Amino acid sequence: MHNERPGDESTGPLSRWHQVKAAARRAVSLSARGLDQLYHTGQSYRHFTLPILNGAIGDQLAARHDHRAIRMSFRLHAGDVSVDSLRLEGVAQKTVLFLHGLMGDEMIWQSGSPDTPRYGPLLQREAGVRCLYLRYNTGLHISENGQQLSQLLTQLLAAYPAAISDLVLVGHSMGGLVIRSAGYYGTRPGPAAPWIGRLRSVFLLGVPNEGSFLEQNSHFTSVMLRKINVAPTRFLSRAMDQRSNGIKDLRHALLVEEDWRDEHADDILTAPRTTVPPLPGVHYHVLVGSLLKAVGSALDHYFGDGLVGGGSALGRTFGDPALGPDFTVSTRTFARQSHAGLLSHPEVYQYLRENL
Repeated sequence: MHNERPGDESTGPLSRWHQVKAAARRAVSLSARGLDQLYHTGQSYRHFTLPILNGAIGDQLAARHDHRAIRMSFRLHAGDVSVDSLRLEGVAQKTVLFLHGLMGDEMIWQSGSPDTPRYGPLLQREAGVRCLYLRYNTGLHISENGQQLSQLLTQLLAAYPAAISDLVLVGHSMGGLVIRSAGYYGTRPGPAAPWIGRLRSVFLLGVPNEGSFLEQNSHFTSVMLRKINVAPTRFLSRAMDQRSNGIKDLRHALLVEEDWRDEHADDILTAPRTTVPPLPGVHYHVLVGSLLKAVGSALDHYFGDGLVGGGSALGRTFGDPALGPDFTVSTRTFARQSHAGLLSHPEVYQYLRENL
């Protein structure tokens, strides 16, 4: 007859007490691993904290000269670098400049998981181009950043006239609007800025060229709450209106200072908007994401990649048949692709590499 002793693991099944202890040890181990993973994930994305703050209220930070306000600058080794400190040497080389979108930073082009292609390092290694990165305050008006970008590119060409053969600009989301605004200010007033003559290609990835439906809905909601005009709705409307000028400019993709200064800038249906056509002699590549498998539907036109509608990304300006032969625009839609996915998609990378 077998006598089973409680707690004797060598002679019988584990007692309930041992099972509970084993389950507790596993639970503690899982919690520890989860917390460790959460910590490392937080450390990996810590660099986004300041860009997010600037995207939300960066205009207010800049207005009061807060040290947390980002100043537009080239970036190297996670730090700001002056034009003179870039030290672009050697033979003339095609130079690609990357601009991030709202609440982003230059790291979106450089680092990610091992199986995720990041365009900057790959292009520099495989296409033999020089890659530069920019960080800017996405809470400022798009036109302010556009003017600053034009000035910075002018400084770049003045400092390294022999080091840059062709200039290529790549912008994601708001970054593409800043590029277009810079083109506007680089050609007005008077003669074109020196960098315009070196510009060969512009790549616009998921850019709301006709405005953002999310910001349009936010503005409409704020206006309706204000019109109801009771204490709670007035409070909510005022709170919503604290979003940055950069976010507000996304409503109609305002690229020119005179538009947001206009007294009718907040009108829902009649807000002014200056048309900014492509630059002649520059090849524009409009790359669009779609969450849907079949593109071109009404849903795709409105929702697109989830943050930018397909119709807005394609832009009426870029499809205008009256542009003439001096204007070159290519469009490509990537199905089943989100707004953020455009930053790390093998097919998008291949397109960039083949068309630089």
